[in-house]
Amino acid sequence: MPSAAVGQQRKLVSCSTSFRSGTPMRANPCFLFIALALAPPAMAQPTGPVDNAECKAERATLEQDMELAHSKGQMLRRRQLAEALAALQARCENLAPAQSRAAKIERLDQEIRELREALARAEEQLHKLKSEAP
Repeated sequence: MPSAAVGQQRKLVSCSTSFRSGTPMRANPCFLFIALALAPPAMAQPTGPVDNAECKAERATLEQDMELAHSKGQMLRRRQLAEALAALQARCENLAPAQSRAAKIERLDQEIRELREALARAEEQLHKLKSEAP
């Protein structure tokens, strides 16, 4: 191969060239490795409520947003908010003191009632759609 072709091939293969000047940028591989190794753990840490009052306030906000999304027929948004609420409840349970058995039962009963109400609304919407003439 002629030397000009080899130089051209090196430019095409090299991924460390600058877009504007065409000159190679120097990056220390150790620095890149360390940066990538430390970035995911820092990003994965949840930034959530710190105390019980913040948990309750954020829960109330999420529940209001869920009702609003439901009233507008935004079922995907409502499901996303429900998932966020479940994650919030999981984080907040770690903050709360150990609950008694009766309190856990009450919380689960409440969750079941909410899910049944959501199911009834979804079944009602399905029935309306099926009963409409095509």
